[in-house]
Amino acid sequence: MNKKLPIILTVASMLMITNACTDLKEQVLDETLGSTLTDEQTANGLIAPVYALLPELHKHTNYFALQEISTDEAILPYRGGTDWGDNGIYLALHAHNSTSTDPNIKATWDQLVQSISRSVTAITTLATAKDANSALFLAEARGMRAYYSLMTLDLFGIVFVKEDPGTPSKIVRGAEAVSYIEKELLAIEPLVQNKAAVGPGRLTKAAVWGLLARLYLNAAVYRDIYAAQFTFASGDMDKVIEYTDKIIALGDYKLSADYFSIFGNANHDNSELIFAVDQRPDLNGHNRLAYFSLSGDQFPLAAFPAANGTDGPAITSDFYQSWVQAYGTVDPKRDPRFYQENMSAYSNPADTCITDASYKVNRGILRGQQYGAVRVNGAFLRCPDGKLRIGKLTNLSRNRADLPVIFTEKIDFTTAGSGYSSGYRVEKYEFSRVSDTGRNKGEADISILRLADIYLMRAEAKLRKSAGDATALADVNTVRAARTSTTPAPALTSITLDLLFRERGFELYWEMVRRTDMIRFGKYEGTWTEKTNTDVHKRIFPIPQTAIDGASNLPGYMKQNTGY
Repeated sequence: MNKKLPIILTVASMLMITNACTDLKEQVLDETLGSTLTDEQTANGLIAPVYALLPELHKHTNYFALQEISTDEAILPYRGGTDWGDNGIYLALHAHNSTSTDPNIKATWDQLVQSISRSVTAITTLATAKDANSALFLAEARGMRAYYSLMTLDLFGIVFVKEDPGTPSKIVRGAEAVSYIEKELLAIEPLVQNKAAVGPGRLTKAAVWGLLARLYLNAAVYRDIYAAQFTFASGDMDKVIEYTDKIIALGDYKLSADYFSIFGNANHDNSELIFAVDQRPDLNGHNRLAYFSLSGDQFPLAAFPAANGTDGPAITSDFYQSWVQAYGTVDPKRDPRFYQENMSAYSNPADTCITDASYKVNRGILRGQQYGAVRVNGAFLRCPDGKLRIGKLTNLSRNRADLPVIFTEKIDFTTAGSGYSSGYRVEKYEFSRVSDTGRNKGEADISILRLADIYLMRAEAKLRKSAGDATALADVNTVRAARTSTTPAPALTSITLDLLFRERGFELYWEMVRRTDMIRFGKYEGTWTEKTNTDVHKRIFPIPQTAIDGASNLPGYMKQNTGY
């Protein structure tokens, strides 16, 4: 968001907003505050809550977990038999055995429903607000309602339609839900502004175009979620091409030469980001995506010896092997999207002494023996000259100094495959430089839409219209060639839908699109590490039991999804 949004968020605290329940009831305002707020403060205070839950929604255990741990990209075993057990919810999520009492599914549902409710509140009240920005904020609130509705459709197969805060929502599914979201986005497209006018973190015209492209690309899935085979209408694909063309032709966005800068702490103005969750520290962002996969004995910040990883999820061997198959005898780190070595000292077998300012962990997919700052009794070891001592890491914090932190390819739910060092890890988002625990003060904005995805969506739409489309190949190679901070990935000589699916994995891994991609490409019922369930009903998640129970006074209103 622009510089004004921290102020908006502060003003929002002056407005009384209640938690949403299933029927999307929301208290509009504490009327006693009306005389103390200016028109501008009132308008700001209405739009801020519409965006405010985005960081919580995209937290590592909410939307990320549902979109990634349920796929072949991420797996979270019961580490060491003691960590991340959580009553088996991550094992079930990965194996497609989740139930309606899963707390992460409930948390994601609650964040979405509350955000929709806040959007309805803003839409209703901004319609009569007097501030000059009211019309723009009204359009943004309506667009954000459509975005949250797109997420509920994708995750749960339903959309809430509500205009009057005092009446129950109407629940729609399938083609009706697609048409509703389409109508809402098209209605506000002429009204929202461009990137330069509003800054990062807010809904822009290009973001609306991108959401429309995403809607049309997945429309066949959403209209018939349990279909044995999806039929991608030519008209839908034409719309994908139309709106991706608009974004590319706009010229406001550029592919980043440095791939990992897209996910860095200073990415707020990155030219590739079209729509992102604003995570600047002054907005109290808590991006934990950087800490989630790292070892508990990896301490990325010289200034904070308490900031470490948590030995969470790793990539499956299946996903890793897709890189191996693509590059054959060449190490996949040859692809600048796979790995970024920030300090060659990490591959030095001897201890190394470096300045605090030079200490920075590697990024991307981390394999093998890990090196870093060694912490003993709560303090980092220092060299005689005061520099930070870098050495081979062991599981010292677990009282296993004899057990090195060596990330291995094999990871599964067996005892051997659930060790603290099992699985290649992902450090895609940069570890916050100001986080004193690793679990707070996130800095890197979380990508929702970026230009590379726009090119890849356009390529997919072209291929679904005409196999072997040469311009689709050109789109894919444009993205591959853009990463020039190191040697770019070699150009592909041909493209198919299977190769495009693989390419989306290489470009967009751990960006919360994998589950949606796997369903669209017909791969979600496949088999991968610790997952054999082929039930098509698991394409969407169960509606939380609390939501069904909460609507019990409205018979037939909230029905559980088939298969749960």
